[in-house]
Amino acid sequence: MKHEVAGSPMGGLRWTSKSTEKIACELREIGIDVCANTVAKLLKTMNFSLRVNRKWLESPTKLTPKDRDEQFVYIGGRRDEFAAAGDPIISVDGKKKELVGNFKNNGKSWETCPVKVNDHDFRSQADGLAVPYGIYDIHANIGWVNVGSSHDTPGFAVDAIESWWLDDGTKRYPEARKLLILADCGGSNGYRLRAWKWQLQQQLCNRLGLSVTVSHYPPGTSKYNPIEHRLFSEISKNWAGKPLTSFERIVKFIQATKTVTGLKVKARLNQKHYAKGQSITDAQIDELNLTRHETFPQWNYTIHPHKM
Repeated sequence: MKHEVAGSPMGGLRWTSKSTEKIACELREIGIDVCANTVAKLLKTMNFSLRVNRKWLESPTKLTPKDRDEQFVYIGGRRDEFAAAGDPIISVDGKKKELVGNFKNNGKSWETCPVKVNDHDFRSQADGLAVPYGIYDIHANIGWVNVGSSHDTPGFAVDAIESWWLDDGTKRYPEARKLLILADCGGSNGYRLRAWKWQLQQQLCNRLGLSVTVSHYPPGTSKYNPIEHRLFSEISKNWAGKPLTSFERIVKFIQATKTVTGLKVKARLNQKHYAKGQSITDAQIDELNLTRHETFPQWNYTIHPHKM
């Protein structure tokens, strides 16, 4: 009964169910009178036990461990380079979308009595869907979260980064003309997305005059992106067990997130509508002032402002 088959390999008897009740029923049908509890005891003597699926096998990919390690080393080098120059380094990503309403929120909180929430999480009963996109300033240990109510698109992602720069970045790095962005390979900031690069060119490079270097973490390694364990995990702990009944409540929970190591978080609500499926033409891609790095050029590139 390693995976789906149960029974005696010597007698040839097999069962297709792991339930002790059903196994006992099958045995009684062939004249072996046994109860479910006895079946459970027998299974234990055969080194069987109740188990859950374990996420262990890596998804098929052309990426080798050597490639992954090389990209991590390369990212580390870029971080050291920008840190030595005093230039900003941010880690970005979209957090899990949240239903807005009186729905169950995983986790526990100290209360005098349980908080009553809806018995089902129906999207139709929600007041909306919160779409948090985060920016984590690695030097300053400060998070900045743009809470949207529309779609997580490249335009939404770059708007969040631009807002962070205008609200916080320029004050902390007034002389900086370079920015390093650490991002996952997928999502609204995926390395394959034309719109992501186009929006960076238009908004951060041309409009703000920044040279933006982007380094993507390899597929399947998003948990190593600093924003995941330094910002998003702390936000989740802060609102654990608390229903997210409104957009304003979500923003306040995010703003109230702090740690003993000094993390502070700013947040704002963005109610702008973002249309999905933005199309970027070949001609627009040709206009990008983009330089791909020699090491994994698909994951590492710099976009420069156009010369006026």
